[in-house]
This record gives sequence, structure tokens and C-alpha cells, in this order.
Amino acid sequence: MPLGDKAAAFKALHGEPGCFVIPNPWDRGSARMLAKLGFKALATTSVGFDFASGRQEGTSTLDQVLAHCRDLVEATDLPVNADLENCYADSLDRIGETIRRAAETGLAGGSIEDDSGDPDNRIYEFSEAVERVQAAVEAVRALPRPFLLTARAENFLRGRPDLDDTIKRLQAFQDAGADVLYAPGPKTDDQIGAIVTSVDRPVNVLAGIPGMTLTVKELADLGVKRVSIGSGLFRVAFGAALRTAREIADHGTFPIADAAAPFSEISPLFGDD
Repeated sequence: MPLGDKAAAFKALHGEPGCFVIPNPWDRGSARMLAKLGFKALATTSVGFDFASGRQEGTSTLDQVLAHCRDLVEATDLPVNADLENCYADSLDRIGETIRRAAETGLAGGSIEDDSGDPDNRIYEFSEAVERVQAAVEAVRALPRPFLLTARAENFLRGRPDLDDTIKRLQAFQDAGADVLYAPGPKTDDQIGAIVTSVDRPVNVLAGIPGMTLTVKELADLGVKRVSIGSGLFRVAFGAALRTAREIADHGTFPIADAAAPFSEISPLFGDD
């Protein structure tokens, strides 16, 4: 599918009734699997990519991330949204450069978050966070084709479960021109409902985290538009492999046959449609 068509299809998904799940592959194989299962769009997982590449969380370079994004874009006909963290930039001009380079990979959208990555000053101060979203919006508007910008407020993931401040940030990001709003971490219907009703843009929610039991239908009823699962699928796959390898190493037994998907189930996922 031409890149412009992918971007248009991705934008259209956000205008349809109900909500959709945008799962997070970590390589070409998992992207092909998810496409064959009928999902309508995909999103990268920065943590899943780091771990699958044998790196600690948050240590991939922008060049490595963009090469990974291009790989996922080429793996299927589905639109792909990228977790671009803080756009790998502290300065406003570098934010624009990241957005331009991300769009060149064929991505249909990407995110900017207010997590600085600095352990001593994790969340950007409010006005700086808004300026950074504005810089990303300006870069998006200068692109030759559509690119959906998601603005993320990271309070809940970084030990600051302040719902009022989170909503204040999302509202400011909306006013700055972000297309989609995302606050990963809230778990309850009251928290998520408060976020959704406080803004007039599509809201993304992170599912599959401890204590988060809401279903797709329940999230749709709250007005959520998009549901992602972050590194969840990668950690499920890696966790199963880790437990099996530990049993082999510690006990000399081989539980693989009972736990592994058969070749006959996996192989068709990678054939031509």
C-alpha cells in the first residue's frame, strides 16, 4: 500500500465509531503475525525493541530506532505508529528533525512524550513540555503527507499519579495541535473517563498492565479511541521462553512440546496473502 494511503487509513481509523486495538510488534515476524490476525494498525514498542536487540531499556539510538521503524513499515500493508519517546532530543530544533526523519521511514504517525529520560528530572516542566509538543506539531504540518502526532503525558509511569496535572498537560497538548492524546498508566474507569471527557481529541490507553482489567468494549464505552499494549506481547513471548530455558538449565527437562506453537500454525502467518 502506498505510504500516503497508509497514513490516510490510519487517520480514518481515529474517526470511526468505537475503539480499536493497536498492538505492538517488536520485529518483522511479530508484525506479520499481528497483521494476519486482523488488526488494522500497528505500533512500535521501544522497550520491546530494546530487549529484543539485547539492550537495556532506553539505550537504542535514534538511528537504530528509525531503521527498526522502516523494517516494520515494510513488513506489512498496515499503518505503523512509532513510539519516539522524547523525540530523542532536548532542543526544539532537533525535535523537528526527528519528526521529519521518522516520516521519511514511511510511518503513519509517531509520538512525543514529556518524559525527559533524565533520572534526576524525569518529567519536563509544564511550559517546556508544551513548547516541545508545539515544535513537533510545526514539523508535522510542514510534512508533504499526513502524519498523526500523539502527545503523551507520562506522570503515571514515572511515579507521579497526579490525574489533575496529567489532564492539564493533555489539554495543553491538545491546544498545541496534537492529533491524539495518551497518558499511559491510569487503570480505573473513573481515571480514564475523566481523561476522555476532559479533551476533544482521540485518546489512547495502555492496556495489559497490572491492575488494568477493563476490556475493549468497556474502554469503548468510556469513549477511548485507541488501545495499545506497549511491551506486553514481547514480555509474554520472552517470559515463556525464559521460564522454559530455566527449566532446561535447572532441571534438565524439556517442556517445549507442550508449550510451543506448532510449525503448522506459525508458517502460514508468513505466507503471501
